[in-house]
Amino acid sequence: MQEQILILDFGSQYTQLIARRVRELDVYCEIHPFNHIPEITDNIKGIILSGSPCSVREDDAPDLDLDQFRGKIPVLGVCYGAQLLAQKYGGNVLPSEIREYGRARLNRVDSHFELLKEISLDSQVWMSHGDTISDLPENFEVIASTSSVRVAAFKVKEENTYGIQFHPEVTHSEEGKNLLRNFVVHICGCSQDWTSEIFAEVTIAELKEQLGNDKVVLGLSGGVDSSVAAVLINKAIGENLHCIFVDNGLLRKNEFEQVLESYKGMGLNVKGVNAKDQFYKALEGITDPEGKRKAIGRVFIEVFDQEAKKIRNVKWLGQGTIYPDIIESVSVKGPSATIKSHHNVGGLPEKMNLKVVEPLKTLFKDGVRNVGRSLEIDPKILGRHPFPGPGLGIRILGDITAEKVAILQEVDHIFINGLKEKGLYDDVWQAGAMLLPVQSVGVMGDERTYERVVALRAVASVDGMTADWCHLPYDFLQDVSNEIINRVKGVNRVVYDISSKPPATIEWE
Repeated sequence: MQEQILILDFGSQYTQLIARRVRELDVYCEIHPFNHIPEITDNIKGIILSGSPCSVREDDAPDLDLDQFRGKIPVLGVCYGAQLLAQKYGGNVLPSEIREYGRARLNRVDSHFELLKEISLDSQVWMSHGDTISDLPENFEVIASTSSVRVAAFKVKEENTYGIQFHPEVTHSEEGKNLLRNFVVHICGCSQDWTSEIFAEVTIAELKEQLGNDKVVLGLSGGVDSSVAAVLINKAIGENLHCIFVDNGLLRKNEFEQVLESYKGMGLNVKGVNAKDQFYKALEGITDPEGKRKAIGRVFIEVFDQEAKKIRNVKWLGQGTIYPDIIESVSVKGPSATIKSHHNVGGLPEKMNLKVVEPLKTLFKDGVRNVGRSLEIDPKILGRHPFPGPGLGIRILGDITAEKVAILQEVDHIFINGLKEKGLYDDVWQAGAMLLPVQSVGVMGDERTYERVVALRAVASVDGMTADWCHLPYDFLQDVSNEIINRVKGVNRVVYDISSKPPATIEWE
């Protein structure tokens, strides 16, 4: 079995980031809620206890039996995890006099302890906690401090159990990656053999065994996830994979034709389906964002199901589901609040009575791209910005019409092409344009105009969980704005969105 690190999630916003950092060390890891712990088998080499928005002092604070693994395999408690270790074994956790949030410097580092090897004195770390460990249990010892936090890190004597009050997974902790490497590689003894090439090789072999001579149908979108999933399945079963690419009328300009052409060049068995009119009809008069998503999802299922039934004896539905999709469907304290319905989740398997195969369900987005590179997939596909499943349907605020789609396609085309021509595209995680339900006064020539407003959006991110707006050059934005207003009839004002996620989302709907 593949060796792994088990991350127990107490609800921290940073838990996925811990997993990403571990995987950057070429070590496989999984996140599980603290109250749904898998069996502790020999392939689990260590356990990381995450942070939490909760306080260990609360009556209903997340809790678990640590004795089932403490002292038997290495444990690292991060923030809440460290406080839980301290409190459960006789220590004391109290509210901080001043909430400790942000950058701090280690003014004591006992670097002869394995966890702190190559961690410098005065190293910057990131704090994020309202409580602090005031007293440690008898057999615990302090191994690092800051000027305001005496117990910044501790070790349990004569066992590989550690706790830290800071977050090594965030980039603000300058040597956090070193600390995680010390724990995962040196303390847990992981061999760092979980590479993209090995993943692809093992996954293709598993798919061959799982699928045999069965047929699989998969919906392609032109994006990274579905493309990499399709190539993996294709390498396992060849022509028994049938791909369907649906034009919902909400794609980017010329995208349907371009994507179909690129897939055929990859040797995939793909059928393109023009279903624009069905989607436009279903969307008539709908202005609510969730209503639009549901209508788009419903029609997609209907069209996809209709096309899939033309393929005889299909037994499997292939999906490009990735790890964040899985994690976000499982909450520490029950179902997560719905921010927006996810296009990868629900509907198809139940309606079509098919088994599901998801070859990417253990990967983050950057891992998917790395696997794609190992499979020598076209860099244009791997480097493509994420594009929402409902497409321009959620970038047109208000109701959807073919006329509005045509306007936004032209605006988006100018913006995206401009990014590519100026060499800015690869510096941006995701970009697009929004058509607002707003008209503004303008002047063109000697005439007064009253036309539409579009908003441009470009963000920098690693995995889409958080994002900062991109500081695109002013002269670039000026040129793009002028070109849009001059070339796209019906638009007389362009604005640029400078909000970050959180509090805003990347898409407007």
